[in-house]
Amino acid sequence: MRTITTTEELAIFCEAAKREPYVTIDTEFLRERTYWSKLCLIQMALPGANGDAVLVDPIDGPDMSMEPLYDLFRHEATVKVFHAARQDLEIFFVEGNCFPIPLFDTQVAAMVCGFGEQVGYETLVRKIAHHPLDKTSRFTDWSRRPLSEAQKVYALADVTHLRVIYESLAAQIAESGRQKWVEEELAVLTDPETYTVRPAEAWMRIKTRTHSGRFLAIVKALAEFREIYAQGNNVPRSRVIKDDALLELASTKPTNLEELGHSRLLLREARRGEIAEGLLAAVKAGVEAKPEDLPKADASKDQVQVNPALADLLRVLLKAKSEELGVAAKLIASAAELDLIAGGQRKVAALAGWRSEAFGEDALRLCRGEIALSAKGNNIKVIRL
Repeated sequence: MRTITTTEELAIFCEAAKREPYVTIDTEFLRERTYWSKLCLIQMALPGANGDAVLVDPIDGPDMSMEPLYDLFRHEATVKVFHAARQDLEIFFVEGNCFPIPLFDTQVAAMVCGFGEQVGYETLVRKIAHHPLDKTSRFTDWSRRPLSEAQKVYALADVTHLRVIYESLAAQIAESGRQKWVEEELAVLTDPETYTVRPAEAWMRIKTRTHSGRFLAIVKALAEFREIYAQGNNVPRSRVIKDDALLELASTKPTNLEELGHSRLLLREARRGEIAEGLLAAVKAGVEAKPEDLPKADASKDQVQVNPALADLLRVLLKAKSEELGVAAKLIASAAELDLIAGGQRKVAALAGWRSEAFGEDALRLCRGEIALSAKGNNIKVIRL
């Protein structure tokens, strides 16, 4: 079991990987106490049952450059295989402004192949690699050193079994002709917009039932301050102020430290010092925002008049299509999307791309009264009218 801690060792392995059709990759990181993920370990394996598998340790090798790895990411002749890659890719995008191209995510591929929504790695190891997975090191603090042999074995298993899983799923995808489906899903993972957080837009993620422009202006200012402070100090958003406390301040509009201290939900650290000053300044900015600058909530969903009967028929159609295609229903369309379609909305993800082919086209035909649904035994049949 080899651990890489120098740039030279990493470069040698990555050059070997460039000569292979694919390389499997995983990371271990911590994020509970920070805004940005702390990269603790990288695992990589080359093809074949006895293919070289290594651990790359940026903690024991603090002077090691990741440029050889990023160079491998840019090498398009070698497929970079991950499982549930989103958080891994965010780390590499933030630290190296780089995405692995081409990318293959076995979680995405497994959903397309009928393994269910967001299928776990352990499930794929059991069903495809036919191997039990040791879970004893699952809750390891990967930032602590030295790593035990058990921890190293556990970490390497995340990429060694992935070789068999990748080869199996890639063959199924090719046989089914669903490469385009997978490519559309992976395009989202390699889009910088997926990982770009703009403080001025942070308020849009906060759920509130109030559509008052003035209230939303305060929420916007508070959320922007929280995002800037959390990023700049590398602390979780919740360590600055939680959503419920943020909404409380938007309602009570404190103007000084005494009034701020009356908050029931505010953390102790936020009642004084830099955070308290920032919160008060944000509330003031929201209160004094010009009328033309007040944000507006997206009321389009509230205005949708859902046809309950049509929504139920769309659910039946989705279930039929999901079973016919062997694809998780939630991967094709969510319940909220079905309601939007039943309410006349057409800018819905379920009606675009591969989902349109799999479900959307028939969903629109159903809305227009061009098809009907018929039960035959345990099956639902689509009948053209």
